[in-house]
Amino acid sequence: MEVKAQLEISDAEWEVMRVIWTLGSATSHTVIEALSEKMGWKAATTKTLLGRLMKKGALTAKKNGRAFTYFPEIPEQEAMDVATISLFDHLCQMRAGATLTALAKHVSLSQTDIANLQKLLTEKAKTAPEKVSCNCLPDDCHCQ
Repeated sequence: MEVKAQLEISDAEWEVMRVIWTLGSATSHTVIEALSEKMGWKAATTKTLLGRLMKKGALTAKKNGRAFTYFPEIPEQEAMDVATISLFDHLCQMRAGATLTALAKHVSLSQTDIANLQKLLTEKAKTAPEKVSCNCLPDDCHCQ
C-alpha cells in the first residue's frame, strides 16, 4: 500500500476528498457548494484545501475555461486502508483487538461485510497466538 508514501490527510481534507471520490471528479464550484452546505465552509476555505491536496499529490486539476475540474490521484479504498493501518501502527498491539471490536460495534456493516470478516477471522484463528504482546515500551509494559 503506497498511497503517495503514506499521504497525510487532515480531517478537513478528507471532507474535500469524499466529495471528489463520490462524484469521480468535480469542479471547484461543485466542491465549494457541497462543502458550504455540508460543513458551512466559505469558498476560500475549500479553495485552500483544494490547493493543499494538489500540493500533496492527492488531486490533479484540469482547467476548463475559468473553472477547474479536480480528479483524485489516490483511490478511496486504498487511502482509507493506509490511514487505518497507520493509526493501528500507533496503538498498543495488545489493545488492537478491543479497538477493532469497538469499531465493529460502531460502524454499519452489510451482510457481505460480516461474512467476509467471519471468513477472515476463521482463517486468522488457525494461527493466532494465545496472547498478543505489548509493543509500547521494551521491558516496561504496564498494559495488562
